[in-house]
Amino acid sequence: MTASDPKTVAARAIPLLDLTDLSDTCTAPRLDALCRDARAGGVAAVCVWPHFVPQAMQVLTGTGIRIATVINFPEGEEDAARAADDAAEACRDGAGEIDLVLPYRALLRGEERVAREVVASVRETCPDTLLKVILETGELRDPETIRAAADLALAEGADFLKTSTGKSPVSATPEAARILLDAVRASGRPAGVKISGGLRTVADAATYLALADRAMGPEWARPATFRLGASSLYGALIDARDA
Repeated sequence: MTASDPKTVAARAIPLLDLTDLSDTCTAPRLDALCRDARAGGVAAVCVWPHFVPQAMQVLTGTGIRIATVINFPEGEEDAARAADDAAEACRDGAGEIDLVLPYRALLRGEERVAREVVASVRETCPDTLLKVILETGELRDPETIRAAADLALAEGADFLKTSTGKSPVSATPEAARILLDAVRASGRPAGVKISGGLRTVADAATYLALADRAMGPEWARPATFRLGASSLYGALIDARDA
């Protein structure tokens, strides 16, 4: 099998998944179903709304599947104290990973300090929690601005750079992914990249895995360094793996 063979892609991609339900209609039964899929597939993590973290903890404790939640989501608001308080509560509830939306509008206005303060406040509040900073690259648009946001997040302690919330008109793109990978490589310290928003097919997963392989080497993409955030991709990958 080649590296782009659907079965090969699926076998690589499933353990990298952050299986996600951040819909407005998520319910406790749907969260249970998400966790069952996570266990059956052997994904890296589930990503859920903060109020579902205790339920996910109850279902997934002992499985090795990590629990991620979102802060400052999806708007990327500019209240550093609120973001820190919300992150602290999520960590107390058992979240092992925080996906924090960067105040990207402040960055676009030239108010870099505001964006730095939000990231730094969450990093300081949850120093031992994996911190993924969502740049919302589809709103930043310009490659130089995306790179500036990536460098800022890494400088303030991000463990991962994440492309998108999945709530904006433009989500993940290969161009944005390349910029994030380049920023991590240039940072000189361990960090990862999460591709999120609009991933639906095995071909989508193959595209981003190939980008990571070219930028970082074929052994780099593993759960500690590379994630694929998706809700609808899981079924396509399972079908390809089991075909």
